[in-house]
Amino acid sequence: AVVSTQSTGNLPIIVYLLIREFKKNNTDYEIIVIDDNSPDGTLEIATQLQKIYGEDRILLRPRAGKLGLGTAYVHGLKSATGEFVIILDADMSHHPKFIAQFIALQQKTGCDIVTGTRYKTGGGVYGWDVIRKLISCTANYLTQIMLWPGCSDVTGSFRLYKKEVLEHLVSCVISKGYVFQMEMMVRAKQHGYSVEEVPITFVDRVYGESKISSKEIIGFWMGLMKLFATT
Repeated sequence: AVVSTQSTGNLPIIVYLLIREFKKNNTDYEIIVIDDNSPDGTLEIATQLQKIYGEDRILLRPRAGKLGLGTAYVHGLKSATGEFVIILDADMSHHPKFIAQFIALQQKTGCDIVTGTRYKTGGGVYGWDVIRKLISCTANYLTQIMLWPGCSDVTGSFRLYKKEVLEHLVSCVISKGYVFQMEMMVRAKQHGYSVEEVPITFVDRVYGESKISSKEIIGFWMGLMKLFATT
């Protein structure tokens, strides 16, 4: 599933790279594009890609507006036919070259979730300023101390899930915004799901702007405290 918001310049590239990666590794696939009514014509670009690669490979699931990440997952899951779901952003910050490692690790361990991590040897972040890096590192550090989530990168969203595990977790999570991904991993540990990690390099979006607002930061701290009090 590709989560897309204002990704006109990125979407053709990420779809091409995904298909190349899947074909190279002889992996059956479908790409579900979820767009929340981006004003820049993202859906029109996705429609053209569907004509090129086929309606059986590119599934378009647009929505009327920004309704939250959790509901986007539910929306996409309704159309997913495979046993596993890989989720990544369409802004090129998650490179498809790591997918083969995700799949290989899942096959080796039989784990329920494989998550990309920027905070283990081999991982990293490129394109962020010092403030953005500090916010992310601090968020992950505090989460480790307060919640013991069982993984090193709780705010990342590049992950492979068993489909039924993703469905269960999404039904349990109540958070929205920046804290959503963190709660997904906290709930995964709470329910005894096994998690493995693959070091990834995160690159800030190639086209378009990537910003985190003060509202999102405040929302994260409030969400962290709520999870600390209730888990």
